[in-house]
Amino acid sequence: MTVRMARWSAEHPWRAIALWVVFVAVCFVGGNAAGLKEATAQDDAIGEAGRAYVMIDEGGFADEPAVDNVLITARTGKLDTAAANKAAADATTTLRSVTGVAEVGKPIPANDGSALLVPITMSGDPETASDRVEPLRSATAEVQAAHPDLRVEQVGGPSINKALDDTLGDDFTRAEILSLPVTLAILILVFGALIAAGVPVLLALSSVAAAMGLSTLASHLIPSTDVTASVILLIGMAVGVDYSLFYVRREREERAKGRGHVDAVEIAAETSGHAVVVSGTAVIIAMAGLFLAGDSTFSSLAVGSILVVAVAVLGSLTVLPAILAKLGRWVDRPRVPFVWRLTARNDGTFWRRVLHPALRWPAATLIVSVLALLALAAPALGMNLKFPGTEDLPRTTPAMQAYDRLTAAYPSNGTNHLITVQAPASSAGAVQAALTRIAEKTQGDPLFAPLEQDGPEIEVSPDKTVTVLHVATPFSSRSSEAADSLHRLRSDLVPAELKGFDHAVGGDVANNEDYAKHIWQTLPIVAGVVLLLTFLMMAWTFRSLVVALTSILLNLLSVGAAYGLLVLVFQGSWAPDLLNFTSMDAIVSWLPLFLFVVLFGLSMDYHVFVVSRIREAVLRGVPTREAVAEGITGSAGTVSSAALVMVAVFSIFATLSTIDMKQLGIGLAAAILLDATIIRAVVLPSAMTLLGKANWWAPRFMRPRGRHAAPAVTPPTPSPELVGRH
Repeated sequence: MTVRMARWSAEHPWRAIALWVVFVAVCFVGGNAAGLKEATAQDDAIGEAGRAYVMIDEGGFADEPAVDNVLITARTGKLDTAAANKAAADATTTLRSVTGVAEVGKPIPANDGSALLVPITMSGDPETASDRVEPLRSATAEVQAAHPDLRVEQVGGPSINKALDDTLGDDFTRAEILSLPVTLAILILVFGALIAAGVPVLLALSSVAAAMGLSTLASHLIPSTDVTASVILLIGMAVGVDYSLFYVRREREERAKGRGHVDAVEIAAETSGHAVVVSGTAVIIAMAGLFLAGDSTFSSLAVGSILVVAVAVLGSLTVLPAILAKLGRWVDRPRVPFVWRLTARNDGTFWRRVLHPALRWPAATLIVSVLALLALAAPALGMNLKFPGTEDLPRTTPAMQAYDRLTAAYPSNGTNHLITVQAPASSAGAVQAALTRIAEKTQGDPLFAPLEQDGPEIEVSPDKTVTVLHVATPFSSRSSEAADSLHRLRSDLVPAELKGFDHAVGGDVANNEDYAKHIWQTLPIVAGVVLLLTFLMMAWTFRSLVVALTSILLNLLSVGAAYGLLVLVFQGSWAPDLLNFTSMDAIVSWLPLFLFVVLFGLSMDYHVFVVSRIREAVLRGVPTREAVAEGITGSAGTVSSAALVMVAVFSIFATLSTIDMKQLGIGLAAAILLDATIIRAVVLPSAMTLLGKANWWAPRFMRPRGRHAAPAVTPPTPSPELVGRH
């Protein structure tokens, strides 16, 4: 199939290119026209915390107006009350005249007298408040200039969101700007020619554009989340460049042997094209495992990833052969003189030296390398899972520094539990009385913050069927004390007072606990199904149970080592200063499951490509040891080049300010680096050399009918296209 598609594209290049352009344009334009459907509270509901948010959503509460604050504190020592009151009066007068301010509340003193807070209610849509907060910040700056002895700051949801949007927007812009030239620079070093370097990038970008449109259409069946587009870009660039590299390198290799343009394209389709199909299928299988998580975020990520991989595979089988056939030898122009000579002289000597221990002493090399990877994976046994909280956001902005001072002076503005009750309207009075008793029982307990002067914060829905109590804790959302306060509410205070009522405890702390539990329950199921389906696919593709089993074991080693490295870096104390982050002593909750499927899929890319080259040599009658050497040295340049691109791009994402992006970037970069070096250049060759002919064992029903195989090997007969050329 791959040869027939490549032949048609090579013989009709302009048609193939035109069809691809139309396909990408239709997908992109059609998706934008259909619009994006985003996930709702019901879609995101996980555990008891999810039930609480569903109840709140069903209650039909009116949207709360956006509220920001002016915080007045002393620069040093004790706050001068008279000076603070004067500054608060000036702030009130100034802000009342600012466009977008609906109301300025009375100043609220902190219980310990360390601060004065002026609440500001903003008009308009609360969702866009952060876009309209700049005039308020300017007015506050004027008050600050008039009272230099005090610290007068703007702090609250809108101002914090504005500051973070600016910081993170700059981060992502820098990452996107850097990733493209870095990828091109690496590809220029790999190919030594500008056009050859540009072809993989072109295919990857067009695949991403088409997948973006298709995922927007798919969101009407499976709602999308705000991270789906980023994942499509990340995965699309990775696999798009990988598949093009595999194909272009093989086509150039065949042309160097004297093949014609169309013949070289057909051989690349028969070999690398087949490997791309198998690799893409492996990635799709891994990503499909995310559907089993029962989580709208993971389902959305699965849809986006599957679509971009499928489009990249389609492009590598259709438009890529057309481009290569049309370009011919022009693909190697214009050459970069010094770099071109280096790539032309690459005879595999380096990789033969790297492989020497694995081929000469396979048992010892295998034992040492596996033990080293297991030692690296061991810290994963102590992995903690938490959601990042406000305390994990970068403190480089004045808004976040002001937030720390706000929560220190007013603890109830920090972490809150949401006790939600759904009951008939006739029971609204009894529910409020019960919630008031719960709030009173928290007083005097160090796990909870003191109540504000106006009593417990209770909200009732317009139809009086849903009631919500806010219970504050003075600890961060991912601290053990906050978790203890949640357990006390759920196991003691709430059940004692709310018997007979449908209730749930939500909030940031509950999200942490419930989502971590959800991940630990889901990960074994997802991993088991992905491993089983991948095993069956690899066994059928290579007609060998041994190859399938070693594939699974090697990828598990790679993933385990990546998990262990993440724990060492982000749950340890040695890396924060080096990598510029604040340790949260935990791994972001969604990361292990997402990393498993991504790494398993991307690692299988390399494995399929390398083992395919080894199997090609075995089918020609080359002994296993020599076949391993030939297959790995022949593919090592391509695999290492593809890995270098991904490591570079993922490392750029590790420089972003938020802890989840740092962990994702470092986890992916480290895992790909380990996989392309230790796994593929040490563990794989030593294992296959040690197994010898047993690598290709398969039960009789899996062996191709009517084909004669060497002892213990069941290779298929080469295709007629290749037979004719040899």
